[in-house]
Amino acid sequence: MGAPGPKPTLLLLLLLGVMCCAREVLVPKGPLYRVTGTAVSISCNVSGYEGPDQQDFEWFLYRPEAPEAALGIISTRDTRFSYAVFGPRVAAGEVQVQRLQGDAVVLKIARLQAQDAVLPDMLQVSAAPPGPRGRQAPTSPPRLTVHEGQELALGCLARTNTEKHTHLAVSFGRAVPEAPVGRATLQEVVGLRSNLAVEAGAPYAERLAAGELRLGKEGTDRYRMVVGGAQAGDAGTYHCTAAEWIQDPDGSWAQIAEKRAVLAHVDVQTLSSQLAVTVGPGERRIGPGEPLELLCNVSGALPPPGRHAAYSVGWEMAPAGAPGPGRLVAQLDTEGVGSLGPGYEGRHIAMEKVASRTYRLRLEAARPGDAGTYRCLAKAYVRGSGTRLREAASARSRPLPVHVREEGVALEAVAWLAGGTVYRGETASLLCNISVRGGPPGLRLAASWWVERLEEGELSSGPAQLVGGVGQDGVAELGVRPGGGPVSVELVGPRSHRLRLHSLGPEDEGVYHCAPSAWVQHADYSWYQAGSARSGPVTVYPYTHALDTLFVPLLVGTGVALVTGATILATITCCFMKRLRKR
Repeated sequence: MGAPGPKPTLLLLLLLGVMCCAREVLVPKGPLYRVTGTAVSISCNVSGYEGPDQQDFEWFLYRPEAPEAALGIISTRDTRFSYAVFGPRVAAGEVQVQRLQGDAVVLKIARLQAQDAVLPDMLQVSAAPPGPRGRQAPTSPPRLTVHEGQELALGCLARTNTEKHTHLAVSFGRAVPEAPVGRATLQEVVGLRSNLAVEAGAPYAERLAAGELRLGKEGTDRYRMVVGGAQAGDAGTYHCTAAEWIQDPDGSWAQIAEKRAVLAHVDVQTLSSQLAVTVGPGERRIGPGEPLELLCNVSGALPPPGRHAAYSVGWEMAPAGAPGPGRLVAQLDTEGVGSLGPGYEGRHIAMEKVASRTYRLRLEAARPGDAGTYRCLAKAYVRGSGTRLREAASARSRPLPVHVREEGVALEAVAWLAGGTVYRGETASLLCNISVRGGPPGLRLAASWWVERLEEGELSSGPAQLVGGVGQDGVAELGVRPGGGPVSVELVGPRSHRLRLHSLGPEDEGVYHCAPSAWVQHADYSWYQAGSARSGPVTVYPYTHALDTLFVPLLVGTGVALVTGATILATITCCFMKRLRKR
């Protein structure tokens, strides 16, 4: 809306002169208001005439100060028709008549001048002081640097003093860095239309709908655009374009002026180009049970964590020689909440922030299994609409080798079946003697018993099953016995374990072994396995008593029963000997 001002010289008032009689000449309903420097097109057609289909047209200008004097503008019949002030403009093509058909033409003036009795151009556009937010260099136009994820805010002043009732449409656009500015290179970001509707250019429509892009009017002539969560693609030269619109008598809106101002050259400093991670204190060599501390420092020109940015930091470990970054040990998420990786639950491990950008990983008691290559992983996030976080960058440190000295524990186990032969219904006793070499004081032993089933005389392809065992704390653990009967496990000497299978049945047949393990308890009361071993196989075959083979129906007769029982016993013995040879 134009502000009140002095009365203008006058508006564009073009009246037509068509030299004929009894004819009806039609032009747009006037008056039309335009400003200097803009273009105008006025149509004209004639009807109710006699004669040829192609008619000639002559255009005249009547100025307000001399309403009786007709100044010839241009004619379709006479090339020398133009008045002196219009002759050069007609010759240059700035003023011309375009014939639509025999009785219809359009007068086109490319650039209106003050002598055409038009409104003066009162539109003004400039960058709004104090300038855009961010780190701004003292150049003109200013150069603005924003961090990825921060808000980019630009202001524009647009005003007009045109006396007539007009509307302003203001648009913010971006050209890619170093590209020449023009309609072909300027991409609209967002604009306020003449009907006060806010619309975004195609690449920015989604961000406008999500609330990440905003445009508002502050006061009478200040417009402000805010792009939330700046991205790398937001870099470029930003412009403000203001267009002045006026409503013609026919109800349509016509643009009468347009001006553009450069707001700023914007550079977006991406997090991926800035994020860096270093670790210390260097290669570590420690003994088992000693604490392990590693430091991670996140550096770079990064925005502080808060409204626009957030960070997470974690440690990964890969065994020596293993490819890839390895598995997660511990991490702090974007909210500062710590968590342990799989396999580290139950251990005394701390992950904490000790300075503004320094993080510490501490294992209270290192184990030989903690030896490997450690890397610190940092991730940077930017906040979009609401509280939604988007990962923008990540960086890993160089590998940091950690060596943990082995305990030097060597175990051996010898297992056997007491008595060597066991019959169905009896108790099978399996013994396991363990020998230990090396290891720290306080070493504790555990032993477990496992069985592999036999199928048609061969070992099953399935995994071994736990039958029972005694842990390093002396607590018994029972598994699943093949025959389903009672099981007992016990420590019968400092380094001797026994497994007993009561009421032995044919389903208990199989190959058994003893698996001892050595355990060390550290100062943080955690246990770790310092060594393990496996005994040789022990075959358990439940024999059948000879008298049982003779228990046959008495109807057969005593003599026949003896012969039958002897045959069964011989068959069982033969089959068992074959199995022993196979093993």
